[in-house]
Amino acid sequence: MDFAHQLVQQLINGVSLGSIYALIALGYTMIYGIIKLINFAHGDVYMVGAYIGFAAVTIGNLPIFPALLISMALTACLGMLIERIAYKPLRHAPRISLLITAIGVSFFLEYASMYFVTPTPRTFPDTSLNFAFSVAGFIVNGQQLLILGITIILMALLTYIVQKTKLGKAMRAASFDTETAQLMGVDSDRIISMTFCIGSALAAAAGVLVGIYYNTIDPLMGIMPGVKAFVAAVLGGIGILPGAVVGGIVLGVVEALVAGFLSSTFRDAAAFAILILVLLFKPTGLFGKNTNEKV
Repeated sequence: MDFAHQLVQQLINGVSLGSIYALIALGYTMIYGIIKLINFAHGDVYMVGAYIGFAAVTIGNLPIFPALLISMALTACLGMLIERIAYKPLRHAPRISLLITAIGVSFFLEYASMYFVTPTPRTFPDTSLNFAFSVAGFIVNGQQLLILGITIILMALLTYIVQKTKLGKAMRAASFDTETAQLMGVDSDRIISMTFCIGSALAAAAGVLVGIYYNTIDPLMGIMPGVKAFVAAVLGGIGILPGAVVGGIVLGVVEALVAGFLSSTFRDAAAFAILILVLLFKPTGLFGKNTNEKV
C-alpha cells in the first residue's frame, strides 16, 4: 500500500471516529453555551446510553435503529434528571461548586453502573453490519457508513431545531444573554432542561455507535472519549455548534493519522497536544472570536 492510499484510508477512519467525538462535543458546547458549565459527567451519560442500547438489542431483541431511539429517549430523560437534581439547585452558586458537582455526578454514574452491570466489559451483539466493500481501492465497512449516516442525520436535525424552531430561537437567545432572554419571556429553566435533554440524546447515539463500531462496552468507557470530546469542543470554539462538529472531525482525523503513521500509543497524547496548542495560540478555538469585556 503506497503512502497516498494509506493516507486516504486513515482519513476515512478518522472521519468515522471524529463523527463520534462531534456528537459528544455538541452536548458539551450546547450546555456551556447557555449556562457556562463544563459538564464533565457528559462522557458517562454517553456510557449509560451505550448500555441502554446494549440492553435493548440483547434483552429486548430489537433491531439497531429502534434500540438507538430508545437509548436516546431514555438518556435524554437521564440528562434532564441530572440537571434538575444536581445542577439546578446550584444555578447561582460559584462556578467551582458546579464543576465539583459535575465531577461527583461523573463518579456516581461510573460506580453505579459498575454496581448494577459489573465492571466486566460486554460484547455488543452482531448488528448485521459486518460487511465491507472497496471504493477505488479504499475499504469502507458497514459500521462506518452507519456512523456517518446517523451523524449527518442528527446534525441536520439539530441544525433545524436550533435555526428554525421556537425552541431553537429561545436557546440562541438564552445563549446570548440568559437574563435578558428571561426578561423577554423565555423560560430559562425549560430551555436549560431541553439543552441537557438534546445533548444527552446525542451522547447516547454516540455511545451506541461506539458499541457497534468497537463491539465492546464497559462502565469506564466514557472517561477518555468524554475528555477528547471536550478537547474537540475547545478546538472548535466551545459554545459554538459548528465548531464542535469541526473540532470533532479534526481530532478524529489527527488521531487516525498518528495511529496509522506513527504509533497507536501516541493517539491519546495527540489529543492533549492539540488542546495545549489551542490554549497557547488560539484560546477561543477555530470558530471563536475575541470579545472585550466591558467593566
